Amino acid sequence: MLRRLIWLGVRIAVAVALVVVTCGYAITGVHTDVLLGAGCGVAIGVGVGLRGGSGSRPWTGILIGSIVGIVTAFLTGGLSVGWGIIVPPLLPLAVGLIDGLDRSSFSGYRDVIRETFILAVLLSLGFIPALVVGDFYLAPLVAATPLLVMPWTALLIGLLSRRREGWDDARPPWLLVLGAAALPVLMGLLFGFGVVQEDVGLSGIAHVLWIVFTLVISLLLIPVLAFLGGRTAATWLRPRLQVYGQLAAYLRVMWVPIGGFAAGYLTIIFLFAGFYGTLERLRPGAFSDAGTGLADWVSFAFFTALAQDYAAIIPVSTGARMLVGLHLILSVGWALVLFAAVMTSIEPKLARIARRHAEEDAD
Repeated sequence: MLRRLIWLGVRIAVAVALVVVTCGYAITGVHTDVLLGAGCGVAIGVGVGLRGGSGSRPWTGILIGSIVGIVTAFLTGGLSVGWGIIVPPLLPLAVGLIDGLDRSSFSGYRDVIRETFILAVLLSLGFIPALVVGDFYLAPLVAATPLLVMPWTALLIGLLSRRREGWDDARPPWLLVLGAAALPVLMGLLFGFGVVQEDVGLSGIAHVLWIVFTLVISLLLIPVLAFLGGRTAATWLRPRLQVYGQLAAYLRVMWVPIGGFAAGYLTIIFLFAGFYGTLERLRPGAFSDAGTGLADWVSFAFFTALAQDYAAIIPVSTGARMLVGLHLILSVGWALVLFAAVMTSIEPKLARIARRHAEEDAD
């Protein structure tokens, strides 16, 4: 059991890291920002994917972890947002994605508090690799930011969700309200005493109004938009992602025929790569800008099989053109003949799968 969970967590982590790292480097070249996005994405993805339940499957962890990781890399690398400031939108975004994918997950403030706390812990763990590499002197405070923001986020999400069907709690727990109130007070003190430095050229009442406006935007508007945006996007995706679950049964039936087609197609490509290279050796000049090795001829044969021009090599002689024409005929014929044979052989299996899905939908 433990070995299976470890292997599942490794697969989720690899999938999320692959998506986030590649997208992260497309956004920014700062290694620590990419590492931060990958750390947060992997932590959220593995945590969500291993929890179990109706809405927490491996693909759910991969999806949510990838979105959170990419958004993290975009905020820090693309928008140059401070690491401690990305948590107010990031935490409600993750909760909103989970809520949208599993509408039965939240039935009261207790569920919201539990889910928000778990995600806050996972985000804190995701901060650690980048903080260790970056050697920030405020690393402990930055890593603890998700936990500091958690009560405020849970209160906002509860207030936004309490009118939904199946919601049990009429009022939030007073301990949650007390913990949530500490965050704006703390942020106000930080701004008021100049711990958070920013010269906006204001003084007196104007400076106080600027602080209030900043707190409203950062602690109210942005988290609310992040949660609603994540929940709306996940709600829209949920029925569309279910289609892939049904496609899995079809793909299992077609896996062997697809492999057979690929094997035959690649065999034709490698065979004609040898023919092209042999013709050029025996009749130099049959191809212009001819390749010098097997890799070049395989590339030429691959594009020829797809009926695409290969810019570097062009058939010049009559024999080369006839060979290319024969290659095209065999490639197209292989695709058409095998496709017809495969559909004929697997059609009864596909019909049984379709009937089973129809019966499940009817139930």
